[in-house]
Amino acid sequence: MALKTEFAFTLPRGYLASDGSVHRRGVMRLATARDEIEPLRDPRVQGADDPYLTIIVLARVITELGTLSAVTPREIENLFAADLAFLQDLYGVINFGGPADVRAFLAEADAALETSSRQQFADIEEDESEEDDDIYDEDEDLDDDDDEEEDEDVEIAVGRRRGSSVIQEVARDN
Repeated sequence: MALKTEFAFTLPRGYLASDGSVHRRGVMRLATARDEIEPLRDPRVQGADDPYLTIIVLARVITELGTLSAVTPREIENLFAADLAFLQDLYGVINFGGPADVRAFLAEADAALETSSRQQFADIEEDESEEDDDIYDEDEDLDDDDDEEEDEDVEIAVGRRRGSSVIQEVARDN
């Protein structure tokens, strides 16, 4: 069996480029020791606990992001917080978890994205029908708010809590 070194992902929100295009799909490779050591020499990094270290490391290991020709710290700096958290969790899972952890993380993230996309499509259809009918149903609007809150909870659970729990489980096993 060959060692898998690259992992495709889809960002929860997506990188918004200066031209207005959104880049959501990408590829992250396994990190090497150099990927974690070299950024410590960067003058922008003040030590091993500096949050900017994460930015530089992620820029080194993300090999593709949409149609961008290269991923630099500038692109990582401009990610939405949900996307940065997702990538940090993915980094931890692919580098410190086992194959089953990676599959579970990516499957859960895909399911959350699919649910979120379906809800967004349903919200768009509903908005269009409300505009056409000029009818406003306050109870229906309240129900939609509850659904949106549930979707946000799912994204947070996948993007932050799920990856962290996998990392903690791996750490306890070692």
